[in-house]
Amino acid sequence: MDRLACVSLPAFPLQILFCRHPEWRGAPAAVVEEDRPQSQVVWVNGHARRAGVLPGLRYAAALALAPTLRAGAVSSSQVIQERDRLTARLRRFTPDVEPAAEYGIFWIGLRGLERLYPSPARWADTIRADLREAGFGATVVIGFTRFGTYAVAQVSEGTRIFHDPAHEQTVALDVPLARLAIAPAVRESLGKLGVTTVSALVRLPDVGLLERFGTDAYRLHQMAAGEQRTALRPSVEPNPVRRRLALDAPEPDLARCLFVFKHLLDPMLATLAARGEALAALEVRVKLDGRGWQVERVRPAAPTLDPVQVLELVRLRLETALRPPTPPAGQPSSGGITDVVLEADGLPAAPEQLQFFSVHPRRDLAAGNRALARLRAEFGEHAVVRARLRDGHLPEARIVWEPMVALAMPQPAAVLRRALVRRLFVRPTPLAATPPHPRNDGWLILGTTYGAVVDLLGPHIVSGGWWVREVDRAYHFAQTRRGDLLWVYHDRLRRRWFLHGLVE
Repeated sequence: MDRLACVSLPAFPLQILFCRHPEWRGAPAAVVEEDRPQSQVVWVNGHARRAGVLPGLRYAAALALAPTLRAGAVSSSQVIQERDRLTARLRRFTPDVEPAAEYGIFWIGLRGLERLYPSPARWADTIRADLREAGFGATVVIGFTRFGTYAVAQVSEGTRIFHDPAHEQTVALDVPLARLAIAPAVRESLGKLGVTTVSALVRLPDVGLLERFGTDAYRLHQMAAGEQRTALRPSVEPNPVRRRLALDAPEPDLARCLFVFKHLLDPMLATLAARGEALAALEVRVKLDGRGWQVERVRPAAPTLDPVQVLELVRLRLETALRPPTPPAGQPSSGGITDVVLEADGLPAAPEQLQFFSVHPRRDLAAGNRALARLRAEFGEHAVVRARLRDGHLPEARIVWEPMVALAMPQPAAVLRRALVRRLFVRPTPLAATPPHPRNDGWLILGTTYGAVVDLLGPHIVSGGWWVREVDRAYHFAQTRRGDLLWVYHDRLRRRWFLHGLVE
């Protein structure tokens, strides 16, 4: 079996808070939902727990229990940002890194690492040391299954390695459910039944568990019992958002160069928006004629998708950085910019930013209505009409044209099977003389382009109209050798064939 490792960073939001405030590590500290007195406490460290502060308390009540409590808010976007940063950091040790839905949990594949590290223990210790350097404490469990390594990581510290799948399963079954990510209401209900460990959960019937406790408890039961195993799904490392352009001639004017930057920046922002990200930093590399490459970096106040804000920062940075030195007497000054390279760093964007940057639909109803208004003004109110179906005896009588006031977006109904559409001509087209037997005489209904008629389905009789003008038509569907399906009819009174439409 392929071996994998679970890297667990316990209390991940709390560790992020300690990275921002290292001086809080020796004092009572907590993560709150928002920076408000009545905000709820979400995570606490050991010092706060010993003072009586528990998750679920209000921040004001927690301060009454621990007056020296330090607290801060860690948003979900900050957690995702840190998770992505650690994912990229772990990829330096193996390309197979899958961040779990539960923050602070990573599954890593060990295939192909035997020749790089003398032992799995050395590899695990190297990862823990690297994460410690980044300010995070981690537990690494190497085993054979997702659930087994995850469950043991919740009750272990440091590094733990399993060499036998049976041993891993035995240890995982003894893990208390209180150490796993289970909804509190489900955990309390299971506790009333005496189910407090993974082994007790596995002994429950899976069907009754699904009906009584829902899909989350059922999925946990299937994973613990070994019934549900999924292969490692490593996250794909995104390609860097980078653009480069070589200028035809050195450009000394920075104002004109900004138009070049905008030409490169717009598609970069579109790429970030498609990923759900915003620009957090922009690296600008310019090659100066006679001075070589120069690298500058700009960082907006907050991740943004506004090109105007980014270009303003680029202009201010380059005006100072690219100021040419005074050349010695008798020597010409260096030239301008010859090459430009832009590379963007993205972070998760707020929904409001993505809505602001959303691409407008290709169908602009306002522009279309303005065009129709000009047509009505020049040719009259009846110049813009639309077709409406009505009851009628003949096919051409079932359509009436009525004035159209304004355009509207189409709202097609969802269909499971696409149907053929019959396109009717406003006036039937008379056809050339037909052979005596159209079915088998090679009738070239529309010339050699469409080919001869290979099948003629029908007739479908439409007759009547004797109260105004008598009509007697025999409609057929004519299939040509090219594959086209034509709708034709034979007027028995005039003894002539007509083309009335096409089937698409």
